[in-house]
Amino acid sequence: MKPYSSNSIRRQRRKNAAILIIVLWIAIGLISIALYFANSMTYELRASDNRVSGMATEQAIEGAARYVSSVLYNYSTNGTQFSSAAVSVGDAHFWLIGRDPAEKPSSDPYFGLIDESSKLNLNTAGTNTLYYLPDMPEDFVDAIVDWRSTNGYGLYSMNYNALGYDDKNEPFESVDELRLVYGSTMDLLEGNDLNLNGVLDANESSVNGANGKYEPGLLEYFTVYTREPNFSAGGVSLTNVNEASQTQFETLFQAANVSSAQNTAELVYNSIHVPTAQTGRGGRGGAAAGGTTATTLVPCNGILDFCVRCKNVGMSSADFAKIYPDVTTSAAAYIRGRVNIDTADSTVLTALFTGVGINQGVDQSAAESAAQTVLNYRQQNTQDLNSVAWIVDALGTTSPVIRALQTGDYITARSFQFTADIAAVGPHGRGYRRVRFVFDTSNGTPQIIYRQDLSSLGWALGEKVRQDWVVNATQ
Repeated sequence: MKPYSSNSIRRQRRKNAAILIIVLWIAIGLISIALYFANSMTYELRASDNRVSGMATEQAIEGAARYVSSVLYNYSTNGTQFSSAAVSVGDAHFWLIGRDPAEKPSSDPYFGLIDESSKLNLNTAGTNTLYYLPDMPEDFVDAIVDWRSTNGYGLYSMNYNALGYDDKNEPFESVDELRLVYGSTMDLLEGNDLNLNGVLDANESSVNGANGKYEPGLLEYFTVYTREPNFSAGGVSLTNVNEASQTQFETLFQAANVSSAQNTAELVYNSIHVPTAQTGRGGRGGAAAGGTTATTLVPCNGILDFCVRCKNVGMSSADFAKIYPDVTTSAAAYIRGRVNIDTADSTVLTALFTGVGINQGVDQSAAESAAQTVLNYRQQNTQDLNSVAWIVDALGTTSPVIRALQTGDYITARSFQFTADIAAVGPHGRGYRRVRFVFDTSNGTPQIIYRQDLSSLGWALGEKVRQDWVVNATQ
């Protein structure tokens, strides 16, 4: 056998080394491909999980809307408590972002429905009332009135051509239309509440010298949806007190079990149909054997005016609450723009009291004091908020604010439109979504009349919910 030469050995070793390197490169390539596909599959798995979580969240939103509809149908506006935070729908959960009626400062959102009647209606609020909202420029009030005017050409000269569109000159159809009104800015409309959740979050800075205080914009105080039906749930028209006969008053009061129903009915009737002269033998309520009574109609300006007249003849607030759901002062099918004194915040009440009370000598300071009195009274007397009579008890019949409110039909203690600002997260804290719904119950059955996706505004459930339902759920 011929021995291998040293050169042959070296050549063989080089050949083997080259083969090893090629094999290693192939192995590395295969491993890289495997890792690439494994990583891609990991991302695809995560994406699929997120899509599933998103779908679960969207279904939670839809389930929440059905839940709210059921609550409004079965419990209406009687103050019944219902779940509004971390309500489960399968593995997802939803929250109803609301506003604290006690107006307590907090860094965490309040959860519940929002009463649209707690706000001022953009289409009916008077100019003076608009002026007294916080940081409201006078020019912007003019622009609002101009936008909603229906005379076809506006009331003021606004340069909408520079904005690329025309003045509407029709009623507002949504509050978001304010963004189109001449002179609107984000600071004016949103304040420092950029995600519109009712609290100042960590990522939201102060505006207008707020120094860390929650300062909402005008969007917080307006609605376009408030309307109150002049008929009962069964479709029967309410009793118009300006047109009712004394007999109708007696029938109404007796059915409601009002104290001294017949005598009270006569006194209330005479406060509207004021006797001015009598001939012959007079009798109760007008015509009598051998005599007649002439009367002058002094119609009630609104439901509060009627309430004050009832109380002036001795009717108690409890008795007035018995007839309150069955009476009206208008022949219209619906009354629009009333503010619910049971739910309106101090800012809305102050603007309303000042706006309607200017001619009665009510300045902003007096209106603020009255608004605070109203808030204190309703927090201490939660069982008495079943008619507008309680505001008379809170302020007194001689209050200039009460006298101002009697000049029109401005307030109510009933609500028929509610906002459900629904935010939800899916399984494992993924798939955040947020949708705002407005429900209208004025025709008996709750109907969704407005829907708006607010997911793009970012997280709105506060830091505590984030920690409990997102951070902890994904660890």
